[in-house]
Amino acid sequence: MKNFKTLTRSLLATVLVASLGITGTACGSAKADEAHAKTKKDADGNVVLKGVVALTPHQEILDFAKDDLKKEGIVISILNDGSDELGNERVAKGEADFNYFQHEPYLESVNDQNGYNLINAGDIHVEPISLYSDKYKDVKEIKDGDVIAIPNDGTNEYRALSVLEDAGFITLDDSAKQALDASVNNVKEYLKKIKIVEIDAAQIIPTRDDYDAYITNTNRILEAKITPDRLAQESAKSPYANIITVREEDKDNPYIKKLVKVLQSEKVRKFIEDNYDGAVIPAAVK
Repeated sequence: MKNFKTLTRSLLATVLVASLGITGTACGSAKADEAHAKTKKDADGNVVLKGVVALTPHQEILDFAKDDLKKEGIVISILNDGSDELGNERVAKGEADFNYFQHEPYLESVNDQNGYNLINAGDIHVEPISLYSDKYKDVKEIKDGDVIAIPNDGTNEYRALSVLEDAGFITLDDSAKQALDASVNNVKEYLKKIKIVEIDAAQIIPTRDDYDAYITNTNRILEAKITPDRLAQESAKSPYANIITVREEDKDNPYIKKLVKVLQSEKVRKFIEDNYDGAVIPAAVK
């Protein structure tokens, strides 16, 4: 897909610039489109959208879509930073046209903390937070006394505890479900006598040998290039879809709309389904 106050974590590489090729026609009046686009054009007259984009699977998805983006007259210039906070700041300041690394609940928390006015331009994919194990192959193998590590930030911790609830290990109180925020203090009942350990999300994979199972974002599994057994995960209806984030004043930018249209296309959805073995799934389009 981080301290979550810092989501959908994702490793963002240091500055690299990638052009995803482009030519083609635009819908409606070219002059009207140009007036809306607060972006530069390349030597061929293509609109250059600058984005802060996570490495896996986000850049891979954009790279796959480059030919279809080309038909829409768009070039994507990827400007990567080392932190998600900076990615949102760069969009808010107009240094980037969009970012693609986070889900909407996290974005809302960033807006609240920083006074930004960033919005969701479109849901693209879900990185279902999942229960993994290097010891077990089936969720039914987990037994009383087993230790399960989960991320300790509010948003991801709620997601992790919801996975455990769906697996039949615990029940959560109503306040957690209403707030979409939880800690182990919100566990109302342990249906299986597991021990839940809350740790920083970035430390779960490096310390996974200390646990019988662990819950983490699937992009972390992909980036670590490890292949644990996935015992349980969120569904495609998760409210934590990774989104295209833009400034509110750019919500009607025709090139942003074209970007979202391409990334939500059946062609791109099939690419996601075919290439990530369920670790990344297409978001339900609203």
